[in-house]
Amino acid sequence: MNKTTATLKHELRQECKRIRTEIGQNERLTASASICRNIEQWEHFQRAETVLTYMAIGSEVDLAPLLTRHPGKRWAIPRIKPGGLMDFHVYDPSKLVRHPFGMLEPAQDCSLIPTEEIQLALVPGLAFDQKGWRLGYGGGFYDRFLSKYAGHFVGITYQVLLLEQVPHGDYDIPMTFVVTESGLLRIRE
Repeated sequence: MNKTTATLKHELRQECKRIRTEIGQNERLTASASICRNIEQWEHFQRAETVLTYMAIGSEVDLAPLLTRHPGKRWAIPRIKPGGLMDFHVYDPSKLVRHPFGMLEPAQDCSLIPTEEIQLALVPGLAFDQKGWRLGYGGGFYDRFLSKYAGHFVGITYQVLLLEQVPHGDYDIPMTFVVTESGLLRIRE
């Protein structure tokens, strides 16, 4: 990634964090509920038996209602590993621990889920654009995962953070879908 792209991403991250923080709590809850409903109505979600999701932190879109409303699905939750990698573990609400970054993640003794068993990945981001490019937090965790993942992956964000264009580099991976409170955007199949 060249310096110009890195600088653009850094500046855009600051702006998107500001925008997301300014969304009121009631508006975030309403938007998160709508996003969950949009995901539930989606055929790929309905068919998927093993779904990767995340535990929201701060002002992120909260997908926790999906976990409780769909207990028949096998839910995979990421756990950060050294070297910028993630493992995926079975969701067990009684075995969540706080990572130093602040989010909840599965305890180390939770059962592992191999990447190839994940049929759908719900991917957090600060912002996405109309072509599926993702602005993450800068750690590259999801880009490393997605570069080796063969299933469907959908970016999760608020409508206000579905941007016209997000700068991207050689290692960034575009989403196949993006979902907001306004609906599902198909990027590619």
